[in-house]
Amino acid sequence: MRAADAVALWFGALRGHRSRSLMLLLAIGIGVLAVILLTGLAEGARTFVLDEFSLLGRNTLIVLPGRKETTGGVPPLTGLAPRDLTLQDAEAVARLPAVRRVAPLQAGLIEVSSGGRSREAFVLGTSRAFFALRQLEVSHGQLLPELPLEQPEAVCLIGTKLRRELFGSRPALGEWLRAGDRRFRVIGILAERGESLGMDFAELLVIPVASAQALFDREGLFRLFAEVRSPAWLEPGKRQIRTLLAERHEGEEDVTLISQDSMLAAFDDILGVLSLALAGIAAISLLVAGVLIMNVTWIAVSQRTEEIGLLKALGATPAQVRLLFVGEAALLALAGGLAGLLLGELLLWLGRLLWDFPLAAPWWARGGALLLAFATALLFAWLPAARAARLEPVAALRPSGAR
Repeated sequence: MRAADAVALWFGALRGHRSRSLMLLLAIGIGVLAVILLTGLAEGARTFVLDEFSLLGRNTLIVLPGRKETTGGVPPLTGLAPRDLTLQDAEAVARLPAVRRVAPLQAGLIEVSSGGRSREAFVLGTSRAFFALRQLEVSHGQLLPELPLEQPEAVCLIGTKLRRELFGSRPALGEWLRAGDRRFRVIGILAERGESLGMDFAELLVIPVASAQALFDREGLFRLFAEVRSPAWLEPGKRQIRTLLAERHEGEEDVTLISQDSMLAAFDDILGVLSLALAGIAAISLLVAGVLIMNVTWIAVSQRTEEIGLLKALGATPAQVRLLFVGEAALLALAGGLAGLLLGELLLWLGRLLWDFPLAAPWWARGGALLLAFATALLFAWLPAARAARLEPVAALRPSGAR
C-alpha cells in the first residue's frame, strides 16, 4: 500500500462518516481551546502583575512598619508590635550612602469638595521624589514643590477624574478645594495613568506628606520608598537601612524590607504554578476527547469488519490495517487541534482589543496542547486499531449471522 493510498482511505473514511468526524473534531477542538484560553488568561494576569511592579524600578526598596513574623507564646499568636516609621526615619535613610532618593507615604480616604460638589477621594501624602519613583507626570501645572519633609504646604495635585467631578468644565489650576477641615490650592493635574497596584491615579489627591499627617492627625508613615543607586547597591542598601532603623528604634529590627525583585519572583512563581494548574485542568478535556476517540474507533472497527477483511484478502498487512485507523484519529486530532488553537488565539486577540489586557497563551501551552491532542488520539486509537489488525480475513468477510 502506497502512502497516497493510505491518505486517500483516511479521507474517504472521514467523508463517509461526517457526523462522527465532526463530533470528534469538536471534542478535540474544545479541549485545545480550553487549554489556550485558560493559560492565556493566567499568562495575561502574570504579565499584568509583573508590569505593574516593574513600574517601581529594579532599584526600589519598600520599607513597611512591623515585621512579618510571629514570636512568643505557645503557639505564637502575635508579631512584634510595629513601631511607627517617622519623617525623621525617612530623612535618616535618605542620608545613607547606598540611597539615592526617598519618598515617604501617608495615605487615607477623606471627603473633598469644591464649588458645592463633593466626593470621597484617596489622599496620598508624599514628596516630590515619589513622582520620579513611580514615573508619574503632570498633564498641566507642576509637581509638588521641593520642601523639607516636616514642612506642610497647602498645595495639591489631582487626577483627571477627580478634576472633572469637582470642577466640571471650569479650570482647576489655581483653584482651591477643601479636604476634611483644610484647604488646598490645585497646582497640577496628573497625567492619565490608569490603575496601578490597586491605586487609581485618576481619582487621586496628592499633597505634601506633612500636610497629610496634619490632615489625618497621624504621625506614623504608611510606608517608605527608598531607591538605591544601582542594582549592585541593593543588598548593601538593605543592610544599611535595617541597621540604621534598628539603631533608631532602640535596637529592635521592627521593619520589613521588600525589594521589587523578591516581589516579582514571588508573584512569578505563584502565577506560573497557576498557569500550570489551569493547563492541567483544561487538559482533562483532551483526555475526555481521547476516550471518545477510543469508543468511536471501537464502533468503527465493528462496523467496518468487511472492509478490513477485504483489505487483508487483498494483501494488507496487520501494520497497514492498524495504520488506517490510527491515521484517521491522528488526522482528526491535527485538524481539531489546529482549529481550537486558531479559535483560541482569535478570542485572546479580541480580548486584548476589548479590555486592553495582555491576554496571550505562552508558547509551551500552544505546543503542548497540540502535542497532547495528537498523542491522546494515537494512544486511545491504538487498542481498537490493534483489534482490527488481528481480524482474520475469512472471519471478517463472513456475513452477519453466518456460522
